[in-house]
Amino acid sequence: CQFSFIILDLLNNPMNKKFITTPIYYVNDSPHIGHAYTSVVCDVYARFFMLKNLEVIFLSGTDEHGQKVENAAKENGIEPIDFVNSVSQNFIELTHHLNISNTDFIRTTEERHKKTVEIIWQKLLDNNEIYLDNYEGWYSIKDESFYQEKELQKQKGEFLTKDGSKVEWLKEESYFFKLSKWEKKLLSFYNENTDFIQPKSRRNEVISFVKSGLKDLSISRTSFKWGIPVPNQSSGHIIYVWIDALTNYLSALNYYDNENSKKDFWNESVHVIGKDILKFHAVYWPALLMAVGLNPPKKIFAHGWWTNEGKKISKSLNNSIDPKKIIDEYGLDQFRFFILREITLGQDGDFSEKSLLNRSNSDLSNSLGNLFQRTLKFLEKHFESKMPLNIDKVDLTILNNGYYLLNPIEQNIENFEYNKALEIIWKYIADLNQFIDEQKPWSTIKEDKKKTAETLSVLMESLRLVGIILQPFIPGTAKRILDTLNIKENERSFEFFNKDFSLKEGISFKKVEQLFPKLDE
Repeated sequence: CQFSFIILDLLNNPMNKKFITTPIYYVNDSPHIGHAYTSVVCDVYARFFMLKNLEVIFLSGTDEHGQKVENAAKENGIEPIDFVNSVSQNFIELTHHLNISNTDFIRTTEERHKKTVEIIWQKLLDNNEIYLDNYEGWYSIKDESFYQEKELQKQKGEFLTKDGSKVEWLKEESYFFKLSKWEKKLLSFYNENTDFIQPKSRRNEVISFVKSGLKDLSISRTSFKWGIPVPNQSSGHIIYVWIDALTNYLSALNYYDNENSKKDFWNESVHVIGKDILKFHAVYWPALLMAVGLNPPKKIFAHGWWTNEGKKISKSLNNSIDPKKIIDEYGLDQFRFFILREITLGQDGDFSEKSLLNRSNSDLSNSLGNLFQRTLKFLEKHFESKMPLNIDKVDLTILNNGYYLLNPIEQNIENFEYNKALEIIWKYIADLNQFIDEQKPWSTIKEDKKKTAETLSVLMESLRLVGIILQPFIPGTAKRILDTLNIKENERSFEFFNKDFSLKEGISFKKVEQLFPKLDE
């Protein structure tokens, strides 16, 4: 009986759970490289911990309310719901195009979300965190955001946001959230939870912003109708985006549905966002959560922006990067590998097709692809595509280096140091290429077939490890490697990343096919 309680406790332990989220993407535009990047970053995290046999909820979705959507629907002569149904589908299709493993996709027009938003609003009201007043200040329709004057720049006599968006002076009746009263508590929270905002440079920005003084936050609008109405009132107020949109993370967990709640995932929640919405996630969101008696998420990670061939991406330059087009031209895993390997996550990055081509040809075709191809071809020619020996009959030095990969890689994943993780894996692949060159199986096959068998056995078991460890990053390629090695579907998790499950003497492999054809400029 006591043992049963222990097992139950382990199953309910939040440490066995992960909740990873993209921001919900705003449906006023087509999916671009920024959306693809955030989704792939989250996908790596989710896949890694799925392979560790943790319970993982991976959420993506679309933000479908607001003035921009209402205006866009009018311009297209259709109802807002028809407009968002169409555009949201583009983002759903993007997840398929990127081979994303999300377990849920939430839309803010869903009933489960509306109910959660209404509950949050009522709790704020019950806790005396909301009051009605008049709002007067600078507002950006593009960002769906109010700005303090200190956050704006002045050019030719008019105020603009830092990215050049126009703002207008707005005055209307509004409900306000008492954000200012949470200033000291937020600073205390940041101090006590030093890993809450990552990378550290972003943490410093947020702390500086809060220390400069917080004003109460306008959380309703009356100038448009497309949104969730403020409950139990008839004055035409719509719940504003920063309660509506941010609450999606709770909606997806059925947080207030006692029968279907997944709220035990919340303490392991990680939000991955672009740096442009850091303030809303790292200041407004934790304050709102604390105001209704909930803990803030475990971590906020803000990544940088992409430029295109060194130039800022903008509509005026018409230089947006369509991920679908790049994938169709160069390949999905080539695209995924490039955006994960090219930059340190958290910093800005430059997208260059020439850099993608060079990275793919060098790391994927020459290093991994060539290793896989020549090893399997040699095995096919001299050992009938079968595993020559059990690994207990070979030198385990380089193999042990492979078995030790998992721990440092997991640390890199937890810290969102993906480029470092791939660097470690490719160092191991380079060592394997060096190993085959030093062992010279094409020479030893003539006079010492046993030594050749040992060399090939080490390489084949190492390729099994490479196939397993690459699954979070380039899942399509990893699957092809493991399929070729005839690894069963239920033997590809990290549970099998050790010598106890090594390839056995005599098992057969499939005919090898080229993993990465060379890309031409």
